[in-house]
Amino acid sequence: MPENSPAPSARNAEHDRLTEAAAEDLVHGICFKTGPPRLLGAELEWLVMDAERPWLPLPPERLTAAHAAAGALPLNSRLTVEPGGQLELSSAPADSLTACLDGLRADLTAVRGALHGQGLVLRGLGQDPRTPLDRLLASPRYDAMETYFDRTGPAGRAMMRSSASVQVCVDAGHEEPGPLGHGRRWHLAHLLGAVLVAVFANSPGRHDGPYRGWRCARQGIWSDIDPRRALAPPLAAEPRAGWVRHALDAEVMCVRAPGDGPWTVPSGLSFRDWLRAGPRSGAGRQATAEDLEYHLTTLFPPVRPRGHLELRMIDAQPGEDGWLVPVALVHALFDDPGAAETAYRAVKALADAYGSRCAPRNPLWRTAARSGLADPELRTAAAVCFRAAAEALPRLGAGREVQDAVGAFADRYVRRGRCPADDAEAEAGPESGSGSGGRAGAAGRAVKARATATATAGSGAGEHRRRPTAAKGPRP
Repeated sequence: MPENSPAPSARNAEHDRLTEAAAEDLVHGICFKTGPPRLLGAELEWLVMDAERPWLPLPPERLTAAHAAAGALPLNSRLTVEPGGQLELSSAPADSLTACLDGLRADLTAVRGALHGQGLVLRGLGQDPRTPLDRLLASPRYDAMETYFDRTGPAGRAMMRSSASVQVCVDAGHEEPGPLGHGRRWHLAHLLGAVLVAVFANSPGRHDGPYRGWRCARQGIWSDIDPRRALAPPLAAEPRAGWVRHALDAEVMCVRAPGDGPWTVPSGLSFRDWLRAGPRSGAGRQATAEDLEYHLTTLFPPVRPRGHLELRMIDAQPGEDGWLVPVALVHALFDDPGAAETAYRAVKALADAYGSRCAPRNPLWRTAARSGLADPELRTAAAVCFRAAAEALPRLGAGREVQDAVGAFADRYVRRGRCPADDAEAEAGPESGSGSGGRAGAAGRAVKARATATATAGSGAGEHRRRPTAAKGPRP
């Protein structure tokens, strides 16, 4: 549904009035589309930076011109702009890992070429180290979202304006139980999530901020934006029933209004409250099925069921093709039955030891965000998962270059108890805490060092992994 779709008229809203029972049935029916796991997709968010002076924020007019240039390209992926000017490429749903990766690589090559002509580059970082500017996008949705998040502190603005991720989408799985059943895959996504946070942490906390010393400050921000909106539902419940209850009890972020009217709503109004009270709720009208579908797009748990499962906890990755490692790893651990069972056993015992509090506020997730793979238990679990993936990828038909990329990542990070954030910190150096000038300089050095490393890899020297060839693939 378009994010700024018009509000229903008063007459249509009354005619389309949604009951609480009908709302539960609607969510129950659309959250898990079961069947044999077959399709894979990915959504890649990127920061846009000046190629020569990456530490400087870009003026809005320059970002707008960059977005226009990229938006004019004939892409197979869907290109969208985030509130802070980040670019997102959402792949087509692909029936193989190769098709997914090659389709995204072809589109990224085109986008990078368009930005290169304007002296701009895409950078994979989980959190923008530059001084944040005002929100770039003005729309009723984002105005209401910012108003809503401001009620609980600054984390919402940081998430909207300066974060970037790799999101991997896998099919929900079979209706029946087993390693590829939707219930097991739902649990695996949440249990494995902390390991994915630690492995791919790439957003070191600012030295003057609340997440100082964290490997994945982006995850800290997500856990702080709202008491409920970014939480997973309790895993003890049956997946569909748990998600239905979670979705209807979450606060309404915005109510679409006709014309240019504001979309803001009273604080504390859950969707269930709106269904029960109707116009007396403060929303001004009855809730409709369209409103419920829109409400579901404003929920941001670490794993979001949208028919398929959307894994949202992975930081954007460095380099031109660093993103392909999390996509390949998730595919292997979810879509190969043997690897799925191995990963589940490895992470379940670890997760059980940390209690049942919902992610991302679970102590294991917080440890993963703070420490990355410096935590020995997370490092051990990650090593098991990477070994299982290495065995599964050939069975799934992954090319040699993808297998090599996953192996190189394991050698560089997993076996050493490190994560990409450690590279960023090392490149920034000790001056990163010395005032705003030091932070800007440190950010520039870190980003520039990575830019140099990427360019060197592209020429063949110091190359850690070969790149898959470009091809076309389906849309999620």
